[in-house]
Amino acid sequence: MAAHVINEARRCLQCKKPLCQLKGCPVQTNIPEMIRLFLDGKSAEAGKMLFDNNPLSVVCSLVCDHENQCEGNCIQGRKGAAIQIPSIENYISDAYLDKLTLEREPDKGQKVAIIGSGPAGITIAVKLAAKGYGITIFERMDQIGGMMRYAIPSFRLPKSILNRYQEKLRELGIHIRPNTSIGGALHLDDLFNDGYDAVFIGTGTWRPKRPHVRGESLGNVHYAIDYLQNPAAYKLGDTVAVIGAGNSAMDVARTVVRMGSRFVTVYARRNRIAASQRELDYAHADGIDIQPGMAIKEFTDEGPIFIPNIYDEEGNLIRQEEPVLCPADSSIIAVSQGPKDKIVKTTTGIDVTDYGLIAVDDDGRTTREGVFASGDVVAGAKNVVLAVKFSKQVAKAMDRYLQEKAKKQS
Repeated sequence: MAAHVINEARRCLQCKKPLCQLKGCPVQTNIPEMIRLFLDGKSAEAGKMLFDNNPLSVVCSLVCDHENQCEGNCIQGRKGAAIQIPSIENYISDAYLDKLTLEREPDKGQKVAIIGSGPAGITIAVKLAAKGYGITIFERMDQIGGMMRYAIPSFRLPKSILNRYQEKLRELGIHIRPNTSIGGALHLDDLFNDGYDAVFIGTGTWRPKRPHVRGESLGNVHYAIDYLQNPAAYKLGDTVAVIGAGNSAMDVARTVVRMGSRFVTVYARRNRIAASQRELDYAHADGIDIQPGMAIKEFTDEGPIFIPNIYDEEGNLIRQEEPVLCPADSSIIAVSQGPKDKIVKTTTGIDVTDYGLIAVDDDGRTTREGVFASGDVVAGAKNVVLAVKFSKQVAKAMDRYLQEKAKKQS
């Protein structure tokens, strides 16, 4: 592994205008500098730079859409193979995570409640705890990580990485309350009554989106977000149909194969598959069949019924053929997720969009004083690096808000 990473790093041209960074990376990771430091034997400096810029660097090195981001914009890829940038980043950031010593500024005497411990919540927690704020994370599940832990399979993102993050958060003085749902026994108003000066909402998108067809409540039909949380709880049978076309559908299909099902087919409504080419390649390698142009009509005890759609080369629908039953022991619906509304329904003053997402301004401020939000609960189901990008900006806005609040109270 080390030799491979070094050889890849040596291929870097140190471009004066690094498109891998400027065009490819949503958080503007200084990739040329990372590689230069690494080759100069300064891996710890490279790791610190990566973490300071992106606290979830080691996660992003594994789960980002690299072929359309850093690798996809590498100049070496124009005439040959792009540099395997994520392998280099992972090698550096994974080693640095164990050496990482997080430091806090002097205690500011102000407390912040963070609801949700996904990529947005972790980013906010790290940034504000380092500034000296007292942080408590409220997580409705038993462990931190949000979608990273409960929706990304272990073969893509080992849970051990998130366990290591949990220890680093505690070392930074962050309190973690697992199995605690805000909007249940505790409401958002309780947080302010108990002295929190600001609240951050990063609860993600945990409500499955439905195709709204007959048969969704049958015993052999499941939702992807539910299945991925605990695949071992399901007995799906030999033949499984996965409805969807994105990376989540590929995660489900590849997990199903690993859990023992022998015949797994992904059915996409259109000809264009939304999943990345890399995820498609892995799905093919795992023996998963992919059927485009299949619109779900109904679920039955015998399997799903689809309407085959015929498209032209430009993606325009030409015609629909007669419905066809595709026999399957089980079906899993993987057509994205939306936000739950427990917090919004149990408090006042927080506006939502037409899609049920929390409405915020450019700095993540909600319509209620002192409440901020970012991540999927604001942008919809996206990816880790985009949650980090906006959350870094929100952390700065929260710091400004808290400083102004302290001045008014002094």
